[in-house]
Parts: sequence; structure tokens; C-alpha cells
Amino acid sequence: MALLQKTLKVTTVQDARIVEIEHFKGKGRPPKGSLPDAVTYRIDASIASVLETRYRKVQQKSCFILASNQLDEAQLSHEDMLEHYTPGQQKVERGFRFLKDPWFMANTLFLKSPKRIMALMMIMTLCLLVYSALEYRIRQTLQQHQKTFPSQLGTTTAKPTARWVFQFFAGIHVLLIENWQEVILNCNEYHHQLLSLLGERYVRLYANSW
Repeated sequence: MALLQKTLKVTTVQDARIVEIEHFKGKGRPPKGSLPDAVTYRIDASIASVLETRYRKVQQKSCFILASNQLDEAQLSHEDMLEHYTPGQQKVERGFRFLKDPWFMANTLFLKSPKRIMALMMIMTLCLLVYSALEYRIRQTLQQHQKTFPSQLGTTTAKPTARWVFQFFAGIHVLLIENWQEVILNCNEYHHQLLSLLGERYVRLYANSW
């Protein structure tokens, strides 16, 4: 038991006792007073956590790093930083999962230089920032005007992902005719509605589709 206890790091053995188990050959109950043909031994004990060690492990696993360029605690305290970070953690993780998605085709790039890899990550992170900002703008605009947008399931939603909006706008083409006149093709009412809600800058890009 002493050797076993030395191998345990976060638990300890309590109330240990050795139990003798007799074995008899043949079937049925052995006669009273008969000697066993073999004897084996089993250790019975209770396992308990070492409270001090467990508390230290829990404290260690409960810590994580949050980085910020706002060093003035009067402007952003540690508690406020955690409060702002926690609700958005899922969105951030979902965004970086999008960067690793095969649809994003990041695995088609091969770079040897660490500097180029860092530059690519910076560009991808910047793209993700623009992507998230656009998604926020679309959802905010739809909710403010109480409008919806078609979803992948054939229904409508007020919270479409920017990825789905991009896919929904796929297939829109620019037709060039004589005198360099441009006509935007394949825009439907849902495209027009979203563009109008987003504002004049977006409308101008598809002005020749109306």
C-alpha cells in the first residue's frame, strides 16, 4: 500500500484492508471445516482527493490569458474585459473555424518563410474582421427594419451568416453591351431589398440591375 500511495498525485488511499478469499474445487457448498484448495487476496480501500492538491489543480485549470492593448484599468478593468470577452468567445471561435474550413481554401497555399506565414495570418485575420463587421451590419439592418432574408432551409431569417449571403449573391453577372454599357443580371427582389437596406453605397454597385 505504501508503494501504491507513492504513485498517487491527487488522491490518497483511506481505510485500506486486505480481504482473504477462499477457493474450493468442485461444485456446491464445501463441507464445514474443509480447507480451501487455494486462497487469493484482495485489497479493499476508499479513494479520497487531497483537498489542497485538488484546489491547486482547479485553480491552475481555471486560468487563461486575455490580451488587450488597453492597459488603463480605469478604462477597462479585468472584470469588464472578461465580461465583454465571454459572450463573444463563441463568435470568435466560429470565425476562426471558418478560416480553417475547406471552402475558404487556405490549405491550397504553401509558404516556407515564417514571415510570409505570419503575413498571411495577418491578412486572413483582417479579412475575418471585415467578414464579421459585414455580418453584424447585415443582421443589425434587418432587425432595425424588421425584415428577413432567405435561409438555406427554404425559410427566412433575420440573422443570416455573411457566408450564406455571399453564396446567395453568387451567380450575379455583369453584361457588357456596345458603348460599354453595363447591365447587372440575375438580381432578384431579395438582393434588391438587402442592398436598399444597407444603403446607397451598396445600391450603386448594382445600380444597373433595377
